[in-house]
Amino acid sequence: MDPMETLTKADLSRHLMERLELGKKDADLLVNTFLESIIGALTEGEGVELRGFGSFRLRDRDARQGRNPRSGENIHVPPKRVVYFKLGKELRSKLIDE
Repeated sequence: MDPMETLTKADLSRHLMERLELGKKDADLLVNTFLESIIGALTEGEGVELRGFGSFRLRDRDARQGRNPRSGENIHVPPKRVVYFKLGKELRSKLIDE
């Protein structure tokens, strides 16, 4: 895979179909169930930890003053919740520390 390419849900399903010898419906169900589980946990305010891969957490960002890059005008940026991902040790060692 080219470093600039993106892995999609369809790619994940296709990989599961090949690797686990699943049908398309089963592979799609597996990917969707996995993603829905992560979304559900985050929606409930829980973190998600996948050992060796990483963890997903919600963080609250405070309101702040920003700047419109086109006009230079100051604007108010309201508070918001964002999803934060932190690499696990094994993934970090494979991607960054090599």
